[in-house]
Amino acid sequence: MSDGWRPALDAAGLQRRANALANIRSFFAARGLLEVDTPVLGAYGVTDPQLGNLTTRDAFGRSWALQTSPESAMKRCLAGGSGPIFQLGPAFRDDDHGQLHRCEFTLLEWYRPGYTAAELMDEVIALVRHIAANAPADTARDYGEAFEACCGIAHTAGPKQLAEAARKWGLDQDQAWPREALIDWLFASCVQPQLHGLTFVTAYPADQAVMATLDPGQPGRSSRFELFWDGVELANGWVELTDAAEQAQRFADDNRQRAELGKPQVSMDALLLDALRAGLPGCAGVALGVDRLLMQAWSASSLADVRPFSDLPQAD
Repeated sequence: MSDGWRPALDAAGLQRRANALANIRSFFAARGLLEVDTPVLGAYGVTDPQLGNLTTRDAFGRSWALQTSPESAMKRCLAGGSGPIFQLGPAFRDDDHGQLHRCEFTLLEWYRPGYTAAELMDEVIALVRHIAANAPADTARDYGEAFEACCGIAHTAGPKQLAEAARKWGLDQDQAWPREALIDWLFASCVQPQLHGLTFVTAYPADQAVMATLDPGQPGRSSRFELFWDGVELANGWVELTDAAEQAQRFADDNRQRAELGKPQVSMDALLLDALRAGLPGCAGVALGVDRLLMQAWSASSLADVRPFSDLPQAD
């Protein structure tokens, strides 16, 4: 009989992970955040061109999307008057399966009404240090500065120049890539490997704002930030967009990019748009990959080393 049934973590490893999750909850309880529990199945998927939903159908033929993040439902809680909230639990993405990626993973997401991006970044660092005794010193870099310094080209360059830079860095382009896809590839391939220690990348370009507000004091920039630990992305956050019309336009822009990449169109999240129309309070929010944080905190080499099970479901 094979012993492949065994969990990837032994009893000590399971206890260590349980302690870490309990410490995350105690961190937020001490700061007065309410834990919420939102559905992992939703009527709407995500329009983000870089993400994909796993989907399923029920016995009545209805299609459901496993959520890539609890963001939409949590914003509905905020619009309903919840106050500051967090959620810790599973999320799903139609993604690669490897050292840093899994179809199912553990995500921590929280929202702070009235917070600025800087205040939320301070809290992100406080949480990381609460969980990881080995966390290195932290610093911050402007997105545009980091991109040009690492890639040798400005992120504002045209598609032709970006494509030439990507080829120099090893991208084998069988067909023309949209400008947005080239920028994402160059950032992941050139910038991330050169981010050492704990590094916040701030002031993302407006065309990569996702659901972030734009910075009125810096044209073309947004309030979005990301945190990396030795090049591994840990967290993605921003001051939240509250304008329903602008959010609908960004959903449409996402679908335009999806069409350029040959990806299927995704229906706009009508429930989220209704929540924005009802009144989402001004707030900042962030999503943090718990498995990646534990991987770095435990000096592990793969997500498989910090999750209770490392296997994928097998078809019969």
